[in-house]
Amino acid sequence: MANNNTNSLVVPQARAALEQMKYEVAQELGIQLPQDGYYGNMTTRDMGSIGGYITRRLVQMAQQQLAGR
Repeated sequence: MANNNTNSLVVPQARAALEQMKYEVAQELGIQLPQDGYYGNMTTRDMGSIGGYITRRLVQMAQQQLAGR
């Protein structure tokens, strides 16, 4: 399967952490991710929920770092 993702990470080493976060968030939301890595059968709503929740977490983490925690 070709990966046509044009997004690039500022810190490429963060890819594994983001993948782990994706699976954690999906589990918390009760969304089953396909084991084969093909997301074409996933609903837009489910994928958007996962992405939105990840974004919220990353913003919270950044705010905590900026606050000096």
